[in-house]
Amino acid sequence: MNKRYNFSILFYLCFAIFLVACSGSSKKSETLPESKHFFWKVSDENSSVWVLGSIHLADSTLYPLASVIDSAFAHSDELAVELNMNDEEVVKEVGEQSAAQGLLTEGTLRDLLPQDMWNTVDSLCTAWNVPIVMIEKTRPWLAAMTLSSYAFMQAGLNPEYGIDYVLLDRAAMDGKAIVGLETAEEQIGALADTTESDSAGVYYLKTTLHEIAEFESLVSNLMQAWKTGDDEMLRRLLDDGENDEMPLHESKFKDEFEQRIYVNRNAKMADSIATFLREDRNVFVVVGVAHLALEKDNVIETLRKRGFKIERL
Repeated sequence: MNKRYNFSILFYLCFAIFLVACSGSSKKSETLPESKHFFWKVSDENSSVWVLGSIHLADSTLYPLASVIDSAFAHSDELAVELNMNDEEVVKEVGEQSAAQGLLTEGTLRDLLPQDMWNTVDSLCTAWNVPIVMIEKTRPWLAAMTLSSYAFMQAGLNPEYGIDYVLLDRAAMDGKAIVGLETAEEQIGALADTTESDSAGVYYLKTTLHEIAEFESLVSNLMQAWKTGDDEMLRRLLDDGENDEMPLHESKFKDEFEQRIYVNRNAKMADSIATFLREDRNVFVVVGVAHLALEKDNVIETLRKRGFKIERL
């Protein structure tokens, strides 16, 4: 495995697909035509930008990418990604920010969790041969990210096949300029729950542990949804469908999480794309597919509302 895929980077890899771990449904929907992709052309009067939804951990069945995607990438001058993980300084900062915002300075994770939840964490680590020392000093949100990452890999997905990583390597080989849309501090900060009680993080860990048992079917459906451009299936996977039944405090945690992870970041991504268009730059943009597919305030609809021409390919 490429040296850039160290332990701390795995936390980043699950950002855009974390809510898959909160899914309450794995029901399949009808397959849509193969020509439909999570891929858009966004245009103004003078220029166009290509926008592709990525799965950060994937497998070889996603490749080769569709010809329309390959062609657009080949003819672009720049690649824009959430974080430029080909940059050693960015990789270093991700590790530093993960440690700064995700490690406990006093006590252990076990002290923060109900006994049954800690027992589940301990059992998973044993089953996956993950040293418990990698978990016991993490805050609950970081433990959730770590276990979620391992669950995806146990289900056969690999960061080497993540769409943004594959295109980052191709861009480097082709000599394309690479643009980072965010900083490591911004991305880690959006997720981190560093309150004294860590209550939101405990909720996310609880939800993740509950759904890990269904990861095999969840991953299968996620891959199917991406390959067929199935919006409805993807949205079901990204929505736990339990909002009406959630206790008020848990619903509040979920709403705050979605605001930080999606709504706020989507607006910033849309701003960057609008800037590329204003500057007539030929950019191929790759961000987590959830940023483009969720119904509420997604990047594509934000750009549409701003008056840009949107074409799905």
